Amino acid sequence: MLNEGLLEKLKVLTESAKYDVSCASSGIERSGKSKTGGIGNATAFGICHSWASDGRCISLLKTLMTNDCIYNCAYCVNRSDNDIKRVSMTADEVALLTIEFYRRNYIEGLFLSSAIEVNPDYTMEKIVQVLRILRMRYLFNGYIHVKAIPGADPMLIRQAGELADRMSVNIEFSSVESLKLLAPQKNPQKLFLPMAQIKQGIDEVREDFGKYRHKSKFVPAGQSTQMIVGATRDSDRSMLFSAQNLYRRFGLKRVYYSAYVPVNSDSHLPSLQTTPPLLREHRLYQADWLLRFYHFDATEILSEHEQNFDLDFDPKMNWALRNLEHFPMEINQADYRMLLRVPGIGPVSAKRIVEQRKIGTVGYDDLKKMGIVVKRAKYFITCKGLFYGDYRLEPEYLKRVFGPKPEYEQMSLFSEIHG
Repeated sequence: MLNEGLLEKLKVLTESAKYDVSCASSGIERSGKSKTGGIGNATAFGICHSWASDGRCISLLKTLMTNDCIYNCAYCVNRSDNDIKRVSMTADEVALLTIEFYRRNYIEGLFLSSAIEVNPDYTMEKIVQVLRILRMRYLFNGYIHVKAIPGADPMLIRQAGELADRMSVNIEFSSVESLKLLAPQKNPQKLFLPMAQIKQGIDEVREDFGKYRHKSKFVPAGQSTQMIVGATRDSDRSMLFSAQNLYRRFGLKRVYYSAYVPVNSDSHLPSLQTTPPLLREHRLYQADWLLRFYHFDATEILSEHEQNFDLDFDPKMNWALRNLEHFPMEINQADYRMLLRVPGIGPVSAKRIVEQRKIGTVGYDDLKKMGIVVKRAKYFITCKGLFYGDYRLEPEYLKRVFGPKPEYEQMSLFSEIHG
């Protein structure tokens, strides 16, 4: 049974955990059917506060172990200087909450993070204890995502990786200068050590795949991180280059971008009245998608002369407007990678075009059936040599076509008339 004291702790800690956005679908299988029995399972469509491909809402318990932090990071609601209610849960309490909530069909998994309590080793050891209790005592096979604590003993990181589905280390900022300014107690070098260790563990399991009958598991859903958008002067280009480096260096599954929400008053932070830069966050996610699925390089998306996104246009459209010499391209001749550069064409529709061309030429009437956004793509392509845009390719005209439309205020019978 869950007592009121434990639920009150949970209320405080889940409120503190809401600023961490780096949780996502697992993308892995952990079946509940085994020789030893067990309950729960993590299916391929994943566990998160989101919607599955079949339209089902997926949920997980997202909480901190404690909000009692020894660090005094300027941007964090749990900073040591803040006068807030401090609570901590034991490993048994977190495991009990997870199982009881699962049995009530509230959740299907756990996302567990923590403030740094006492020291990194102490905090990481408590997280590992939660994992052991869930996996071994309760035989819980559901999805678990935990934070790897920078500075913790590598053995603890290893133990957590053998029991968790996904792990993450939040680097928070794209520059060392920003981290030193707002989180001087954190060591930039130590942030990357657990990332490297997790990658090494994942690589070792991949090398062993097929060699042994009972293959071991280590963070099967990969690792992720988070960067805060708008808390410092770090440019969009800086964040995008950092993300690309993390993908290439550590094989991350996802980089998450979190629009800065003002919770503290500090001379180095934006005003408490500042609105979270949600559109900027959205543009970074779009650009990140181009890195991962559209074969773009960060140098193409933002140049040295363009440090931040034009918020009026998505990054792919912005690239197209800057590189009109590549357009219009013939839909029946362009290769797969060039098709991905066309606004309105995605990976799925680009593959359909390539497959269709093996049978016969692609006509303009075929495009919509393939899932192409014709009203965007028609300005950048030709079909069988014919151009279907209603005007020639000129940057200013296209900006008017695809840019934000002017807002018109509805006239009122009682509005004041000015001469």
